[in-house]
Amino acid sequence: MAGNSQRRGAIRKGASKKGASVGSGGQRRRGLEGKGPTPRAEDRPNHKAHKMAKAASKSGGPSAPRSSGPRAGSSRRGGKASSEIVAGRNSVVEALRADIPVTTMYVAGRIDADDRVREALKMATAKGIAILETPRGELDRLTDGAVHQGLALQVPPYEYAHPQDFIDPQVPGIPLVVALDGITDPRNLGAIIRSVAAFGGHGVVVPERRSVGMTASAWKTSAGAAARVPVALASNLTRALEEYRKAGFFILGLDMDGDVELPGLALATEPIVIVVGSEGKGLSRLVSETCDQIVSIPMAATTESLNAGIAAGVTLYEVARRRAEAKQA
Repeated sequence: MAGNSQRRGAIRKGASKKGASVGSGGQRRRGLEGKGPTPRAEDRPNHKAHKMAKAASKSGGPSAPRSSGPRAGSSRRGGKASSEIVAGRNSVVEALRADIPVTTMYVAGRIDADDRVREALKMATAKGIAILETPRGELDRLTDGAVHQGLALQVPPYEYAHPQDFIDPQVPGIPLVVALDGITDPRNLGAIIRSVAAFGGHGVVVPERRSVGMTASAWKTSAGAAARVPVALASNLTRALEEYRKAGFFILGLDMDGDVELPGLALATEPIVIVVGSEGKGLSRLVSETCDQIVSIPMAATTESLNAGIAAGVTLYEVARRRAEAKQA
């Protein structure tokens, strides 16, 4: 009985049947200590961003100076500055044909080369684009799981101009600017840039928020005009329009319920900013209140509205026509 009592006393004092418990030797306490700030993604060797930045730096990408074309580098402002990956054989070939700025082409190892792959490799080599053979698993990560077919391109961030750059443009002619209010389709942006180039415009302004930016799709739709027409980024579109007005511009908004129909526009020969709203919502309230005139395009009663890109093109043509007539008079 005495022996059993002693054993029970030992258990009550902390000695279990399996033996005395062993401490962590301070390992748990050290594990709870802070390890400092988390390194940036670009500084972590196993992170996708580190590999992309390293590849771009070797090819003169966003982290190195480029001279292959205008505005093909890092953005002046942070709102829409981000690189873009174009994935898929057809998309890659079309992007290269459209002369979209590219820093790197990624090719899967042991790719089954067809006509598109051969053409992409030939164009990339001719343009001096870095070509990296990449494991398919890494391509999956780079393209975020998109169907890349073993081929992808890295498009650097677009370098946006400043809205004030258009107040005193470096090219001749009466200042003509197009501003976008709520346009989210990159194909509309590309089409508008193309029309601005065709009809003597000086630039395009896009808001930093709730608006499309210069993507690969916009570059492609512009059919090369994006290399000649600058796009400016405005942190606040209404404030930018007010600055244009102070500089002597007239602000014209496009809307189906306009004060003036396009054929009766008398301000075409003045410095103007044409504001194009979204197809669904039109001009926002603040932007509409900032406009000097709201201009509508006459249409057949059966047509409710025009595509934003087409509406901008029609208006730019009419302005160019009026200015040509005034110059001849």
